[in-house]
Amino acid sequence: MEALRVYRGLLANRPLTKLLVGEFVSGIGDWLYIVAIFVVIYRETHDAAAVGAFGAVRMIPYVLLSIPAGLVADRFDRRLVLLVTDLLRGVVMLVLTFLVASNGPVLLIVAFAMVAASGSTFFYPAMGAYLPSLAADERQLGPANSAFASLGNLSFIIGPAIGGLLIAAGGLVLAFILNALSFVVIAAILWSLPPSIARREVVETAATEEEDEAATEAPEAPTAPVSGRIPRRPISGLALIQIVVGFMDGGLQALTIILAVSVLNAGEEANGYLNAAIGVGGLAGAVVSGVLVLRRHLAGPLLIGALLTAAGVAALGGIPILGVALVAIGLCAAGSILLDVILTTIFQRLVPDAQRGRAFGLLMTLNTLSGATGAFVLPVVLAAVGAGIALGATGVAVVAAAAIGLVLLGASTSRPVSPFEATLLRVAKLPLFAGVSASRLEAALGHVRPVDVQAGQAIVRQGDPADRFYIIVSGSFTVSQMTDAGTVVLLRQLGPEQVFGELGLLNRSARTATVTADEPGTLLEMDGEDFLRLVGASGDLRGRLLDLYGGATATRPG
Repeated sequence: MEALRVYRGLLANRPLTKLLVGEFVSGIGDWLYIVAIFVVIYRETHDAAAVGAFGAVRMIPYVLLSIPAGLVADRFDRRLVLLVTDLLRGVVMLVLTFLVASNGPVLLIVAFAMVAASGSTFFYPAMGAYLPSLAADERQLGPANSAFASLGNLSFIIGPAIGGLLIAAGGLVLAFILNALSFVVIAAILWSLPPSIARREVVETAATEEEDEAATEAPEAPTAPVSGRIPRRPISGLALIQIVVGFMDGGLQALTIILAVSVLNAGEEANGYLNAAIGVGGLAGAVVSGVLVLRRHLAGPLLIGALLTAAGVAALGGIPILGVALVAIGLCAAGSILLDVILTTIFQRLVPDAQRGRAFGLLMTLNTLSGATGAFVLPVVLAAVGAGIALGATGVAVVAAAAIGLVLLGASTSRPVSPFEATLLRVAKLPLFAGVSASRLEAALGHVRPVDVQAGQAIVRQGDPADRFYIIVSGSFTVSQMTDAGTVVLLRQLGPEQVFGELGLLNRSARTATVTADEPGTLLEMDGEDFLRLVGASGDLRGRLLDLYGGATATRPG
């Protein structure tokens, strides 16, 4: 399965993997806390309005502090910013544990909850700017965002479930303790990770004639800016989509109870079912996005995400049946998460590292405001015109925003070919692979690994088991063979775009010769089983491989 292969590739990046696992643990703790703090507020006040007011008030730090938080992320080590905010929130959780256990004043509990929210405000811009520094290359950035979103949605499913069990068992205080411990876990992980201080790019005031010509000839230019300037037109398109989708997401969060009771006539318990469907749909969308963001051109996946979102939200309002509503809201959540991962990936590529933190802060402020607006406006509109019209119009707005946003984004939805991908494209055009279907060759080349070699290094040795196939990218290699008399015979020189190691694999025999690097170079290596699947049991490719180097078995570098 392609998605599993993508995520397995991330595991080789240990710092990135450690960060994602740590944030997953922390995310479970956060949802435990969120469930628990609303229960505390309600128990202390016995007032639903007070619970709603707290939900609104706790958003204030995100509006007021997101941009300052982004400036902090651009000025200081982002890893250190994350570490400090996690430690701060961990301490706050311990204070809240004491206040809840001792039936402390509700206003004091709310005050410390606001402090925790302020810490979270500093977390998100720093995380959005830090994660790209841990990605190995452009191809890994999108899947890293997808993995982060997948684990976030999984924690959304697990955290509230554990919180509900703890509350049912009378362990409300334990929820705060567990969240405090989760911050200790992520703090320990962050301490072991590399620092990330924003790079200071030089702003170029004018481009040379050569650069202008290159830009004209290559409309799909690298999405990462070469100067310190933020490309305003693409960012405007990206922000437009984010604002409209944020409006919809905020509205749906407020609407689930209204839909459950007044539209679906399924009772209050259906509110829980709808929220569970949001979590499952979001997780599915995040996993699928891990495959889609690998594509160089993201306009198609972005449009797919918008259409899924629009279809889901429109069906939610147009077909008042609980089973349909669960599928529809899950579909909407999947599309929304797919859009979020794609837009975040494009955003990280567009914004210079030196300004990435503050840009994330600004985007976070816009998202918070649009979500709050949607939470207030969409229920009012639904009550006035009905669910079908209100949610149908919302779906149309999402598609319209995506269409306009794509026009503004232009070539920014595409990333340049990476050096590794350029090598694979060149290899795919070798005469050796002529006639092999593009899908079959692409699947096989997706498993190759670049290997740097040094002068004098023996790549394969005569008599060793055959386990890999090699394609030469650069460098010069000598093929030699030991005769029965004990003398070494030099057979030939190999260079770029030539291959070796095929004979032993095809015949399932030991290596027939030794191949040594004459100078530093780069190879692409493919595991034997992957190579044999590419070749197949018969066909032109197998014949061409067997006929390499004149077909002389005794003198071939197998």
